[in-house]
Amino acid sequence: MIKKMKQIIEKLNKARKAYYQQDKQIMSDFEYDKLYDELEKLEKNLNLIYANSPTINVGYKVISNLKKVKHDKKMLSLDKTKEISKIEDFLGEQEAILSLKMDGLTIVLNYENGELINAITRGNGEIGEDITHNIFAFKNVPLRIDYKDKLTVRGEAVISFKEFEKINENLKNEEKYKNPRNLCSGTVRQLNNEITKERSINFLAFSLITNENIHNLKSNQLKFLKNLGFDIVEYKVVNKANVRDTILYFEKIVHYKEFATDGLVLTFNDIEYSQSLGETSKFPKDSLAFKWQDSIEKTTLLNVEWNTSRTGLINPVAIFEPVELEGTTVNRASLHNVSIIKNLKIGIGDEIAVYKANMIIPQVAENFTNSNNLKIPEYCPACNGKTEIINTREGSALKCTNPDCSAKLVNSIVHYVSRDAMNIEGFSEATIQKFIQNGFLKCFADIYYISKFKEDIINMTGFGEKSYNNLINSIEKSKNVYLANFIYALGIEQVGLRNAKLLVNYFKGDFNKILKSNEEELINIEGFGEIISNCIVEYFKNEKNIENINKALKNINILKENFSEKNNILQDKNFVITGSLEIFKNRKELIKKIEELGGKTLSTVSSKTDFLINNDINSNSSKNKKANELKIPIINEQQFIDMIKE
Repeated sequence: MIKKMKQIIEKLNKARKAYYQQDKQIMSDFEYDKLYDELEKLEKNLNLIYANSPTINVGYKVISNLKKVKHDKKMLSLDKTKEISKIEDFLGEQEAILSLKMDGLTIVLNYENGELINAITRGNGEIGEDITHNIFAFKNVPLRIDYKDKLTVRGEAVISFKEFEKINENLKNEEKYKNPRNLCSGTVRQLNNEITKERSINFLAFSLITNENIHNLKSNQLKFLKNLGFDIVEYKVVNKANVRDTILYFEKIVHYKEFATDGLVLTFNDIEYSQSLGETSKFPKDSLAFKWQDSIEKTTLLNVEWNTSRTGLINPVAIFEPVELEGTTVNRASLHNVSIIKNLKIGIGDEIAVYKANMIIPQVAENFTNSNNLKIPEYCPACNGKTEIINTREGSALKCTNPDCSAKLVNSIVHYVSRDAMNIEGFSEATIQKFIQNGFLKCFADIYYISKFKEDIINMTGFGEKSYNNLINSIEKSKNVYLANFIYALGIEQVGLRNAKLLVNYFKGDFNKILKSNEEELINIEGFGEIISNCIVEYFKNEKNIENINKALKNINILKENFSEKNNILQDKNFVITGSLEIFKNRKELIKKIEELGGKTLSTVSSKTDFLINNDINSNSSKNKKANELKIPIINEQQFIDMIKE
């Protein structure tokens, strides 16, 4: 049994490390919970707990380049149950609040003198990561509140199902995010907030920490936070008599909610009583999490489809006998990657269990047969080219090695004509497929020469002279384009529109320098690492890629942008902003101006700060005091404007 315990610990820790440190998911939530529960039983029966057991380790260790911050008050995990009777027993004769347990990333917001001073992730419960630079991109976080004392608020950063689907849809056939939680975690912890700005993140407050005794009931705390301008988690006040019905009520409405949840949280309403209970080494004694009973159905795996994306990644999809889950008929579920397949020991004909994660997304929960006989394709299903297994963000994945893969070609041209790329309106995927099949398109550059096939196109089924002319007009209209959009259109791995803009800005719009750049240069671009730099260099080293680029450039006009020295007048300068603004509309506008001119904004005053912007230069605020101690200049908005004038 000890050997089995060690094996489970190793599996769980491997899954935790992949999820929290590398943004990968190599094990389903269902399987993780099942193993976790099994480990807890073994530890109890053997009266043995190892130091590396996930049952006594909370959260993840911070390994990114984000600043590490120690929480004033340690954040513990919650003990959990799936049985309503245990909730009733836990509640006893006390009153409690029952709230939705949001499935996102826990964030701690700290306020002083009515202003947000920082935002910290949960981290390992004791030390989190400073993501203040990203908080300005949140949709609903108050930057200023009508409360002057120190205030610490905990809540959950979440991305809606609608936003999640939109972002995945924009990825076309690329490697997609597994669920809103993964997407949110990766977005909030970005080093560069350009990505965060492109996505709609919400913050839902669920507890007040500092000055928690200003109210005697937690329900009043939530009302207090709502009055200050925070969006709060949905909750109801319950007792033993109505808690069962309330749980069933939440279970019914959760299907219609905008954000993902993974259960409920019960916490005693009386603050003094809660504090009297204390805590264990891992759990507070005043709260208990209730996890949804997953609707699980057994079925038979009929097949695994493999679909090739424009980047060459070949994504597996499980096809099984149809089952009813949460009111809908389901017969497909993504298997995500090779890591998941190997972990589940999948084989055709296996008896499997499927469920909907968070009652929304179909997942394969477990495999009862474990035949492990599924053959990973040696050849691409689209072009019959050789495949290889590579490491990606989500784990081991299958990739087509054929540079002329038909699926790659279709999806790469679909990407090339998309809105944020060349924006060729009306050039649908179906049309692109037909043009490729008829030999009109062999690369993206051939788009500018389709007039050679005018008669053939007009005579195509579903086409005609009007459709042809509309397409030609769209192509002509798209020929004036910014360099960043053109580079994004090329479909270089790891280079989205944000990275394309960073690349162009770094080289001041000189495409020739970009083409000849090396990894040593590229890695100096903020937010670029070895992987991105290598992808760019390898793409431009490919002679065929350069040939296609040159062919396209003969037909398009790269719009000029102003990359004068003025654009970098604040290069390497770090600013901290505090207090109210009078000239700029809001803090976002001032931050944007600083960044446009090459500067950066920081959340706190330190030795790395060059200027503190505060219209009340003589105030006794903590930031002013710190700036004076470090002899950092304090300037007002007008002085800042004078600074950036030519």
